Amino acid sequence: MSLHPRVAEVTERIRERSRPTRGDYLARIEAARRDTPHRFGLGCGNLAHGFAAAEEDKPVLKGERRPNLGIVTAYNDMLSAHHPYGPYPPRLKAYAREAGATAQVAGGVPAMCDGVTQGRTGMELSLFSRDVIAQATAIALCHDMFDAALCLGICDKIVPGLLIGALAFGHLPVVFVPGGPMPSGLPNKAKVAVRERYAEGKATREELLEAEAQSYHSPGTCTFYGTANSNQVMLEAMGLQLPGSSFVNPGTPLREAFDREAVHRAARITALGDDYRPIGRLVDERAIVNALVALLATGGSTNHTIHFVAVARAAGLVVTWEDFDDLSKAVPLLARVYPNGEADVNGFAAAGDTSFVIRELLSGGLLHDIETVIPGGMRAYGQAPYLDGDRVAYAPAPAATRDPSVLRPLADPFDAQGGLVLMRGNLGRALGKRSAVKPEHRRVEAPAVVVDDPRTLKLLYEQGALPRDFVAVVRFQGPQANGMPELHSLMPLLGLMLNAGRRVALVTDGRLSGASGKVPSAIQVVPEAIAGGPLARVRDGDPMRVDLEAGVLEALVEPDLLASRPAAMPRTEGGVDLGRGLFAHNRANVTPADQGALSISLAPFSTGLRQPHPLEEGGE
Repeated sequence: MSLHPRVAEVTERIRERSRPTRGDYLARIEAARRDTPHRFGLGCGNLAHGFAAAEEDKPVLKGERRPNLGIVTAYNDMLSAHHPYGPYPPRLKAYAREAGATAQVAGGVPAMCDGVTQGRTGMELSLFSRDVIAQATAIALCHDMFDAALCLGICDKIVPGLLIGALAFGHLPVVFVPGGPMPSGLPNKAKVAVRERYAEGKATREELLEAEAQSYHSPGTCTFYGTANSNQVMLEAMGLQLPGSSFVNPGTPLREAFDREAVHRAARITALGDDYRPIGRLVDERAIVNALVALLATGGSTNHTIHFVAVARAAGLVVTWEDFDDLSKAVPLLARVYPNGEADVNGFAAAGDTSFVIRELLSGGLLHDIETVIPGGMRAYGQAPYLDGDRVAYAPAPAATRDPSVLRPLADPFDAQGGLVLMRGNLGRALGKRSAVKPEHRRVEAPAVVVDDPRTLKLLYEQGALPRDFVAVVRFQGPQANGMPELHSLMPLLGLMLNAGRRVALVTDGRLSGASGKVPSAIQVVPEAIAGGPLARVRDGDPMRVDLEAGVLEALVEPDLLASRPAAMPRTEGGVDLGRGLFAHNRANVTPADQGALSISLAPFSTGLRQPHPLEEGGE
């Protein structure tokens, strides 16, 4: 089927808008390619340092022209998602030898957990950890020892950070190696019920802890469809990890077979062979559009409206929130996975998995058939994996969904539009996750309750000081203000009031967790309050309109009155520093959320972070 007109239009718009920056990026990776593989040109002292600890692989690294794979790992044994990576290095090295290659752990990247830091000071470091991960990836790959890379990472900021860092070495082929989700635990509906009872004071801490422990109970990725699992679907839609590898549980024979095949593929696609597939050429405007379409079709995380703007820029591409919004109007919602439904990602996999979604989107002309890390292009990703002996094999994706409450075909979607909506009005621009909110809750008009610290809202609730219906305006939570922490900790309280029949909504220049839903929310408001955004002029009692259907965010206040008010000032940081001071430079230099909230420069040799935006120079 021919490409959908809206997908073609957005793709062409990105291509034209990005022509100068993409051309510069491709020229840079071509210059790097001409000097590869670098290892064979290293001085003797350099090379000897590089293989000194290589043990049995030392003779190969010393003299033979075979691929050497750099492993960049996000392993730590606190994060359930990354705990499975602990034993990977020796296994991956063995698989590399099977393929006539070698492998070395090039470096590790930090991996923090938003689930642990929700509502805590550590969340103020979370968004910037993406840029630290990108820099750590660059440090790992800077040694000129590698012909390809294997990226071991899954969660929220980790995959975008690995992508940004890998794209700085765009001449290298890169294969992402997921670890898989933990088996299903306590059903999400039951977990949320306990959270809301606890917020109401009707459940004890012991009850809440037991419910959470039954939900997050073993090694593997958390099973809700938040940012981590959205990462996996988007990587498949970009062709950067193996088809169907996202949601295979750790420690299973199929998981191990996928790990072996990922290493073998990386060894086959280096510049030393005849099937060279560098990541900088694979990640073009079509691959980015594929990622956005997959995100929208599955109701994925709002965090990617920040992360994939940044990822695109790392490849010389300029993506805007208007691109997300225009695609969302054309891409139907094919999946309902918690928080947009009752099932978790194991249920999604059982209902048909990524192969069903990709096959449907391709058949409707909503995905580009692009070059990927395997032969066969994107159509190979519409095939379902199975274990054949100890190897991965593929069969056609299921012809029909195995569970229509979780996954549906294009002919019968859950919604004609995708999961996200761009909201506009006199407070600036914001994003809403339409797919997570029931239709009857998508439009709220109510007075503002303005707080500059999310914890204040709970205190007002406990004091009985909140009006029956209200819009919570939580400001000074943007990247310049405090690193843009997620505000998921507000959801149990607001959800409790929604359940009681009250009309409530959230407006903030902060983020929500990829797992947040149910409450109508306008998030990531730009310009943020600390940068002079109109949010700093909203006052308690101002009538507000939050409309996820029409894409409207407004303070229903006379324009002259709103403009005449002095801007509120943020609270002064206090308490224990806990590392926040180390990120003062990031806060001072970060770009706005709609430009990727980048605190590092993606332009070579640039000293300034705030590069001119094409849309600010007379573009569309």
